[in-house]
Formats: sequence, structure tokens, C-alpha cells
Amino acid sequence: MFVLAVVVFIALFFLKAGYGYLSTSNWGPKINNRIAWVIMESPAFVFLLLYVIDFLHSGADTGNDRTVLLIMAGFFLVHYFQRAFIFPMLMRGKGEMPLVIMAMGMVFNGLNSYFIGGWLFEYAPAGKYTAEWLASPQFIIGGLVFLTGMLINLDSDHVIRHLRKPGDTKHYIPKKGLYKYVTSANYFGELTEWVGYAILTWSPAGLLFAVWTFANLAPRSKSLTEKYEQEFGDEYRELKKKNLIPFIW
Repeated sequence: MFVLAVVVFIALFFLKAGYGYLSTSNWGPKINNRIAWVIMESPAFVFLLLYVIDFLHSGADTGNDRTVLLIMAGFFLVHYFQRAFIFPMLMRGKGEMPLVIMAMGMVFNGLNSYFIGGWLFEYAPAGKYTAEWLASPQFIIGGLVFLTGMLINLDSDHVIRHLRKPGDTKHYIPKKGLYKYVTSANYFGELTEWVGYAILTWSPAGLLFAVWTFANLAPRSKSLTEKYEQEFGDEYRELKKKNLIPFIW
């Protein structure tokens, strides 16, 4: 899966996913953005929720502290509840997403949820997550990083939603919040979340999710920079924004 992430990372520098600001007519039939986001993001929430329900119902003894496992699952579930059921309802405009991109997103989210759930409730070594894990440097640092990323993500989404007044279809350059420094502040927030999650779980499943997130979002953030430069020219270049990571890239 790590090798496949590298392949996807390279491929996406040449194959631009045609949705949002990069929307084109080359990706086939489309569906309403709100509906597409719910369908695309909800498998991640539903699959892990099913893991949790099965875990609670079965009373299985994994050799790890139940509360710790549920808290770590909770981080994931809170994120995807927001992405699947709240974020789409806050969307403005009448945008559409290609069905093929929605389908690929469903697969991506479903697999990541499967890996996270499998790790937490089946494959994590017995004794790895004792009650003391909540006081460990990994959990504390990772939790703070995750929550910081979530706040960045939510704030960045708010900035994007309020760029235009109702009925306005023009494009504008986002400049508030971390958009002062990067093209894709919302993606930076999401990447930060999953780096934090990899740290707080200290697991191969968490690391894989963070790597996959970077492989998916880094090429797209570069494509978005190119799109802004194409549309706004020197006005955008003079802002000297980075693509994804403030002051670095």
C-alpha cells in the first residue's frame, strides 16, 4: 500500500482530478456536490462505526484498554462525521462532482477506515494501548497536532465558503487565515490532522493514512496553485504563497 501511494503521488502530478476549482468536463457524468460528498465520505464513518459497535457488542478482549481504543476511534469518527454530514450541508453554490471521482473517494475512504478499524480492534498487539497510553508523549502530542489540524481545516473551509456572496459566480483569491501563506490551507489542515493521528496511535495503519493523504493532496495543491496563477497571473504570483506547507513547499 505504501508503494501504491507513491504511484498515486506521481500520477496525480499529471492527472488532475476534475472537481472543485479544477472542475472540467473530461471526467464524465457528474452529481450534485452535496450528495457526492455525503456518499464519498460516509463509508469512512460508517465502516469504523460498525467496527466500534461490533467491538462493544461482542465484548472481545483485545488485550488493550477499551476506553483508549474507543477514544482513538472517536478522533476518526468526529472528523468523518463532520466531513460526511456537516461539511456538505454548509456548501454554497451548485457545483457538481464527477461520479468516477466520487467512486474513487469512496474506495479510498472505505479502505482507510478498514485499516484503522482493523488495527485498533483486531491487530494491535495486546498491551500496546494500556490506560497509561493516554498520558504518553505520543498520545498527547499527536492529539494536539490532530486538533490543531482540525481547527485549521474548519477555519479554512469557512474562509472558502465566504469568498462569494450568494449568486456570485466569480473566482476570488482566498487570503485569510493560513491562506496568507499557502494555496491549500484546508488541505494543510487535513494533512496535519492525519499526521497527528499517526502519532497518537503510533501505528502502521495511522502512518499509512498520513502517507496516503499526502500522496493525494500534495499534487492537487500544486495543481491548484497553477490554476490560480493561470487565472490571476502576477496578482497571484506576487503573493508568494507555498502550495501546501507554510514556508516550505
